[in-house]
This record gives sequence, structure tokens and C-alpha cells, in this order.
Amino acid sequence: MLRRLALMAVLAAAVAVVAVQAAAASPAAKTFVFCSDISYPPEEFVQSGKNLGSDIDIGSAVAKRLGMSVKFQNTGFDGIVAALLSNKCDGIISGMNDTPDRRKSVTFVDYLNVGQSLIGKKGNPLKINTILDVCGRVAGAQVATTNLETLQKFDKQCKAKGKKGIKIISFKEDPLGVIALKTGHLDVYESDSPPAVWYTTKDKSLQIVGKPIQPQPVGIAVNPKNTALKAKIQKAINAMYADGSMAKILKKWNMTEFALKK
Repeated sequence: MLRRLALMAVLAAAVAVVAVQAAAASPAAKTFVFCSDISYPPEEFVQSGKNLGSDIDIGSAVAKRLGMSVKFQNTGFDGIVAALLSNKCDGIISGMNDTPDRRKSVTFVDYLNVGQSLIGKKGNPLKINTILDVCGRVAGAQVATTNLETLQKFDKQCKAKGKKGIKIISFKEDPLGVIALKTGHLDVYESDSPPAVWYTTKDKSLQIVGKPIQPQPVGIAVNPKNTALKAKIQKAINAMYADGSMAKILKKWNMTEFALKK
């Protein structure tokens, strides 16, 4: 009898341990973790210790439609794909362009269509109106971005025309490049159009110069092996466009013009 009671006590203790472990694990299992480089206003940035921006709102809405809470893991853009593929997050939402090169590693659910812009000093003193006007200048962009790739293409075009190449400087975070422009270390800074509008609206010493650069789709990136998750996110994005909630978020952040076109 004592042996039976002792065995029952051991089993009860084991069940209690499993129950505690399950309870501790359940919140994490219901949390969608996004990797995001939270230094890219108005899409993602920190203000008064709080994550804000269009991507923060969109990511939160997607997670809610999946029946999950949300967490944003601040991740440097140059390591963000590696973080996803090593399961440090469930998806990437970080103003990331859906490009053929990136599709070799990840798969996308597109939710915006965003162009790129050049930022210069107010009044455009360097008279930068075309791509060739950037030749021989010092230009910057964030590391590992399509913005940096755009400057590299411009550099090749300059040299093909027999002009001086562009001295290109890459920055860990977008705002660091804008500071370099303001302090005279750059002639122009290349960024996506939403941040470019944000910076030039907030700081009247800057303005967008030259012509708009061809828009590209922006998507939520997920592991290509997780086809079920991609389908769920696609369904959520479609529903957000259909019921007007996406339009409401974009209007809040002055990004209506970057909505996907039907």
C-alpha cells in the first residue's frame, strides 16, 4: 500500500511538472515573432521605448488574424534573412523588397509597392536631377538593401558613359546615413520613398532630389519550406485589403500611395 501511494505521488509530481512546462510553453507557441530592423521610419522605428510604424501595425494585424500575439525582434538588416532561416523568427517585416535574388532564399507575401528616392540638401545645390548627376559624387545607402544595389547600378552607368564613378558608403542603419548627409559627409542619400518622405518632412534642411526610382513590391518574408504559413499570411493580407484595414493603416502613416494596385 505504501509503495502504491509512493508511486502515485511520483506520477502526480511528474504530471504537475509536465503541466507547468506546457503552461510555460503555450504563450510562446501562440506568439508570432517578426524579425525587423526597427530603424526605418515610418515603417518601423522606436519612440519613447515603443515600436511604432506601418510595418508594426501591419505585422500586428496579421498576427491577430492568425489568432496569435506578436513580438518584433529587432534585427540588423544585413543579418535578417539568416535570422529567419535559423528559426530566430517566424517571418520578416522590414520594408523588404521582394526581389529575384532574395527569392532564392526566402518566399514573400507582398503587401506594398514602394519606389526609391534620392535625398539631398534643401534647394538641391548640387543640381541632382538625373542619374548622371550623381556621377563623381559621394552617395550612401543602408547595407544589404536594394537601395545600395541601386547606387551600384548607377555607378556602372556613370562609368559606361565615361564619367567618374560614385563613391558609395554603406551604413548599418538608415538614420545614420541621413545624419552623414546632414553633416556634409555625403552628397546624396538613397532610400525607399516612404522613409525619404519622412526624413524630408521632419527636417526642412533636406529634400528629395532627382526623379523617382522604379517602384518594387515589398513583402513579408517567410521560410520557403513553410508553405502553410505563407498561405495564412496571404489570406490575412488579402482580407486586410478587402475590408479596408490596410488602407486605414497606410493613411495613418501617409503611405496611401504605396498600396498594392488591383
